[in-house]
Amino acid sequence: MSRFDPRGRVNRALVVGVSEYDHTAPDPQGVTGQLPAVRHNRTGLEDALHRGAVFGAGEVRVLASPTPDDFTGALRRACREARGLLLLYFAGHAVTSTSGNELHLQMRTARVLTGHGLPGSVSFSQVLGELAESRAEQVVVMLDCCYAGNAAGIWHRFDDPKRKKHKILLLMSVQPNRCILGGDADAPTPFTREVAHVLGAGGEVWLSGLYGAVKKRMAEAKYKAEDNDPQRPQALAPPWDSDDVLLAAGPLNPPVPVDGPGPSRWSARLRRALGAARKALGRLGRTGPAAVLVLLATGAAGYGLMVLIDDPAPCRPPLELRVLTDPDLEPAMRAAADAYLGSDANTTGDGCRHGGVTVYSAGASGVVTALGKRTDAWQQPREDDNPQRDIGPQPDVWIPGSRADVRRVTAAQEDRVFARLEPDTGPFAYSPVVLAVPEGLDGAVERTGRTLSQLVTGLVKAPGEAEVRRPDPESADAALLATVGLYGDGADAATAERLIARPGRPEPSAVGLLCSLPDTDAVDDRSAALVPEFLLRSGVGCHPATRAPRTAVYPEDVPGLEPTFVRVRWEDGDRDAGARDEEVDRFRSWLTGDEGRGVLGEQGFRSAGGERRLLDAEAAPRGLLDDVPPADAADPSEMDTALERYGNAHGPGRVLFLLDSSGSMAGLWDGPSGGPGILKQTLPGLGGEDEYGVWAVHGLGGRTHTGLLDFGTHARREAERALDAARVRDAEADPSAALLDALDFMRERAAADERPQLIVYLTDGEDDNRLAGAARDEVVERARTSGVPVVMVTLNSGACDRDRPGTLVAEAGRGRCLDAGDDLVPALRDEVARTGTGEDR
Repeated sequence: MSRFDPRGRVNRALVVGVSEYDHTAPDPQGVTGQLPAVRHNRTGLEDALHRGAVFGAGEVRVLASPTPDDFTGALRRACREARGLLLLYFAGHAVTSTSGNELHLQMRTARVLTGHGLPGSVSFSQVLGELAESRAEQVVVMLDCCYAGNAAGIWHRFDDPKRKKHKILLLMSVQPNRCILGGDADAPTPFTREVAHVLGAGGEVWLSGLYGAVKKRMAEAKYKAEDNDPQRPQALAPPWDSDDVLLAAGPLNPPVPVDGPGPSRWSARLRRALGAARKALGRLGRTGPAAVLVLLATGAAGYGLMVLIDDPAPCRPPLELRVLTDPDLEPAMRAAADAYLGSDANTTGDGCRHGGVTVYSAGASGVVTALGKRTDAWQQPREDDNPQRDIGPQPDVWIPGSRADVRRVTAAQEDRVFARLEPDTGPFAYSPVVLAVPEGLDGAVERTGRTLSQLVTGLVKAPGEAEVRRPDPESADAALLATVGLYGDGADAATAERLIARPGRPEPSAVGLLCSLPDTDAVDDRSAALVPEFLLRSGVGCHPATRAPRTAVYPEDVPGLEPTFVRVRWEDGDRDAGARDEEVDRFRSWLTGDEGRGVLGEQGFRSAGGERRLLDAEAAPRGLLDDVPPADAADPSEMDTALERYGNAHGPGRVLFLLDSSGSMAGLWDGPSGGPGILKQTLPGLGGEDEYGVWAVHGLGGRTHTGLLDFGTHARREAERALDAARVRDAEADPSAALLDALDFMRERAAADERPQLIVYLTDGEDDNRLAGAARDEVVERARTSGVPVVMVTLNSGACDRDRPGTLVAEAGRGRCLDAGDDLVPALRDEVARTGTGEDR
């Protein structure tokens, strides 16, 4: 490494501050106490990073008191997205193992059990593992917690054969084996206070300079750790004379702009400077000498003013607004909040901030449920019901992706409601939900005038290997609105869902989906994505060099995103209601005014009304339409119904395995590549709530199969024992009769719900002569109308060639044909996992 300047790269900062804990003393399993000072740590460091100008809009994410899953999920996301600098900051409780060889960062749910169990914690070794595998070129970790200095020893002991850990540099708040004081509720903790001060002071701040300045300031202030020990920050980094990292490069003293004869641009700054001067002059009589110099200069171009004050009055901590939004909207709302924080609208006459804005997101369906049915638990969290843990702090402002969400909340609210919603009369921006098709595949679909179901079906059936991907409808409104359209042509949910590619868990947001597709070029080139249109402009920062160009296709039956400003008022939350209302109104006026619309235009949004033109049409990226066809507004009941159907289609599944047990299978029976062994390898895709069974297929007359495993729920070991007991029969098989029986059997079970179903028929193909002619046609027609996908698996090559029986049956049932020419076991395992709820889900 040499001197690393990350400006202009894709950077990420993850600021994690755990100020609230679910379990604290006197609970014997609790941590020592709450950490209110960490609230100031979060806001102070976030502000300093923004002012430092190394991290751009949307590149700083703050996690307030996360759970371990929230933390690790956000860490993985930051590791995946960062290409330049990745900065991780943690403040909160931490403990070491009894040997001192491990440091455990304690998240919101942390407990300490007898025997040194530490649920709710994340080991620093795990954090190092994630950071070492990140795509960032350089990583800086800042720890403000007890035993922070122990992290250096863990770094040295970390097993790193590929030498990836050397890009990770550490800045620690205290020497090894020392605890620090938790501070109080009025100010940040000492280490973070000094870090934020140095980073936010202006000019270039390199890691070496930051460490030196913070160390000096802490020594001069004589900060103490526990037991009255001096608190000395630590660093683990290469020699500063050759290697360093730039962390801030903000302006020292930005000049006052002079815009011409009109006073509109400079008058606010003039008033601010004069106010500061008046305050300084007023202090002369109270506090003794102070140097105040006011210089006024006039000229043809306008006015300039400089105020030099020896003892400026400190700014009061600004009131912090909590803004909860949809996961897809979070980067755009962060960019807007960043611009607002430094705007004239948010600046007092003394140059201080009126308020701060913390933007965070949570799954849309969870937010709707919490605001509709769980507001009491939000105010008084319980172990089994804790929206503060699952979603975040009680919001002052909610910006959902659709105004329909407000009606979904009010329809769900019960007698005891502790939060009152006050939505604006309409949305402040608009973005259609589009099918973003890679260039080269866009010729297979028309840009407008088609339903989403028609577009997806046409794209999947077009020549090539096109796939359609969608984020999680339970997490983001855009994905749920797309699902409304996907189910809109009368298709059953299970059938419609099989048109969506699902390699593992879906991404929680369209932002994450667009950032993950370029991980593999081939996947990026063949994958159409259901995403909000605005992300085709703003959501590309994570992979600027490798992303496949995409064309927006506009389904006629999918409502668009309509972000709406909603004031949330909480019962007994009126201690500062007047000041909070004032800050909310100020932020709303800015966001919906010219400056806010300008930022939203840069993010790719359209006007909320009229012809819905792009707010920044001059910078419209290639692949978008200037005029978008109108779409109906989202309907709350349709959204709720689609969400329920989606849950059913991805809930506990049903799988019926048909295992050819005729005599010809004798040579393909034993071992992991034999029939029973292959089926055993699919069982991890099935969970305890899935229903499944196994039929042994044999016999030509009367009964065509016998049961190996009764249809129902099973422990995996029970299913494995049944397959181990399977035997080859001295008989032939009738695949057509067995398949007809299986289709009838599964159709009866699907009559009352839309749970995912699958039939798997595994054979050597020896008896395919009985799956021909009229018998084959009957099976194909039954498979086409049953709605149950059929996977035909043949242990010989060529069985999936065009017009072969297995191919025809699988295509009719919207399933898959696999033979020995495929990577058979992983492919079959994936098909079962898509239906079941086991380990692969």
